Amino acid sequence: MEGIEIVAQLMAIAAKTAPKTKGEDFVRTKILIGDELGSLADAMLAFGEKAGKKNFDRDGWNVLKSDAVVLIGVKDALTVGLDCGACGFPDCSTFKQQIPTEGEFRGPTCAFRLLDMGIAMGSAVKIASNLNVDNRIMYRIGAVARDMKLVDWDFVMGIPLSTSAKNIFFDR
Repeated sequence: MEGIEIVAQLMAIAAKTAPKTKGEDFVRTKILIGDELGSLADAMLAFGEKAGKKNFDRDGWNVLKSDAVVLIGVKDALTVGLDCGACGFPDCSTFKQQIPTEGEFRGPTCAFRLLDMGIAMGSAVKIASNLNVDNRIMYRIGAVARDMKLVDWDFVMGIPLSTSAKNIFFDR
């Protein structure tokens, strides 16, 4: 669909320029189009089956029918230094001593950096919505994008975009 790449680029700009804690930017973006969508959809179907997890197939079919996917995540995010405990550790010093865990995502991650990512995603989907492009934030896309090594970010989610006559993301 002509124009969808422009919308995806505007979404990436919105994510990049969204407010960040202490003005420090650990947010990353990547746009997937064309054949990349088919590869991602196939990997999502396989991942769900292999992991025995629900709805990777459903979301994979949505990706296959999409015109583009915008990935938004965080990488190597430093702690904010507030010693707030929101990450589950008593202070930032204890947080920093943790050995990173690998699963669908890498952790732990400072809660404020995840909030930065959430604000970036909200800014991005607002752009899509304002331009009448159907979208939905999907965690499963991010898990599989990491598994496929499309990105090496710590935490990532995907936003598929559709310009069909009927919103494919909510009538599933």
